[in-house]
Amino acid sequence: MNTFENLGLNPMIQQSLCEMGFKTPTTIQDKTIPLLINSKKDLIALAQTGTGKTAAFSLPIIQQLDEQQKQVQALILCPTRELAMQIAEELKHFTKHSKGINVTPVFGGERMDKQIRALKNNPQIVVGTPGRINDMIKRKILNIEKIKWLVLDEADEMLNMGFKEELDEILISTPKEKQVMLFSATMNAFIRKIANNYMQNPEEISIGTKNSGPKNVKHFYYTVQEKDRYSALKRIADMTPEIHGIIFCRTRLETQEIADKLIQDNYSAEAIHGDMAQEQRIKVMKRFKLKQTKILVATDIAARGIDVEALTHIINYNLPDGAERYIHRSGRTGRADKTGCSLTIINPREHHKIKIIEKKLGTTFEKKKIPEGKEVCEKKLFTLIEKMNNIEVNEDQICKFSKIINEKFNHIKKDEIIKKFISLEFNKVLESYKNAEDLNINFAKQTHSHRQKNRGSFRNHKRRFNRVNNKIKR
Repeated sequence: MNTFENLGLNPMIQQSLCEMGFKTPTTIQDKTIPLLINSKKDLIALAQTGTGKTAAFSLPIIQQLDEQQKQVQALILCPTRELAMQIAEELKHFTKHSKGINVTPVFGGERMDKQIRALKNNPQIVVGTPGRINDMIKRKILNIEKIKWLVLDEADEMLNMGFKEELDEILISTPKEKQVMLFSATMNAFIRKIANNYMQNPEEISIGTKNSGPKNVKHFYYTVQEKDRYSALKRIADMTPEIHGIIFCRTRLETQEIADKLIQDNYSAEAIHGDMAQEQRIKVMKRFKLKQTKILVATDIAARGIDVEALTHIINYNLPDGAERYIHRSGRTGRADKTGCSLTIINPREHHKIKIIEKKLGTTFEKKKIPEGKEVCEKKLFTLIEKMNNIEVNEDQICKFSKIINEKFNHIKKDEIIKKFISLEFNKVLESYKNAEDLNINFAKQTHSHRQKNRGSFRNHKRRFNRVNNKIKR
């Protein structure tokens, strides 16, 4: 078994890693760190979200950084402010015992004057989003003409989000002699073009299969009519009481609408999207990480940088545009050798999209039925019973009220007491699913109905044609 000491990291970094609970390197760290310490070659590393990429590229930089040189030596670019903040925070932990290293995050959505002041403190490492970094370079506030390391983290997402022009402008501003590290979950033509234009004979490392998702994630899909999408989501949530996951939506508006509906229906949910103030986003993320919020409803962009271990489920309320985005989404569960679930709700016209993603991932999605009302009620009942069985009783406190409790329930039989206590919680569930319809689509019935409709339409067209034809003959 390899260790961080064997990778050639200095004692200060090892001490920081030990205090952070890092025991053994992940596969990407094991392959990348010695290569970057001992070589100046450019690197393309293909690995999923959650595989330890930040430590893989940052530890070798910290190891080789000149602490006495008070200018930007490393620039790390990433797609979102959440990810920039997360990387900067991790780097600060990594450099805890490496005195004299200054790390500054630079991203949109925050006051520029604050970031300008931070850059004037001469950080050696700058982490940021392409838009704000490019702006700082144009204003001559950020000088990257002497950097030694350039990292493009989640390069595929930066391109998906339309940062190609900014990336080109930033890369042109960097010196020719530097080490470029490109980290991505997927490899496509645009990534390859960046590599060809701005990298020199790069080494390639791939963890797993190219453009594939984590192997310990199970993929399921449900087919419903478009109007039943939210009802299907509720039933899925009700059948998975242990859920701690992310629901992905396409737009900011839809994200907020779905979160509001879930909250109104008494689910532990919150939204996170680009229209929220940074302070509010931080509070939402803190509650989600502490599991005070069970469900986070997010857009793809807002979810970049969300690093939460042991997520049980990813739910695609809508399919993303492109298989690469799906790979990013599903990669947020099934981490640290745990099994995760990626669930997708589709309408009948979207089956071909599932096939495309299956082909890209090299895996098969399992078709699941939306549970019927009775199934949901049973699941909720058993969960409630289990919760009551496992609840801890504070004997010291409850004993003070034992006499009053016994007097109040003295006239009620034991089985009636149980029914009443269960009904306190369960009545709302029973009422909600009292007349619940089957949301699953009967494809055989639908196909028959479609054929009948087509036949009827054909007969009507034929009658019209005959009437017109008879008029012409007259």
